[in-house]
Amino acid sequence: MGLAPILGRPTTMTEQEIKKVISKVDGLGGMTVNERLYVCGLMNEFDKAQMADKDKARKILELLGVDKPSIEKIVTE
Repeated sequence: MGLAPILGRPTTMTEQEIKKVISKVDGLGGMTVNERLYVCGLMNEFDKAQMADKDKARKILELLGVDKPSIEKIVTE
């Protein structure tokens, strides 16, 4: 058993939950992709999606304001 159930947080986030955490952060446009993921607390969520759900990984990047060509480059690496 991981820490997520103990902390009361699901192991994966819904799109709505992702949107909510992103909406709380200002100034994403001036940040790198890694900075955006980090300040929004989405690094682990994105890493899990990269391995198991490429569509979700793309959606997270899209919601963070990453451009389409960069999204495809990141997700297909």
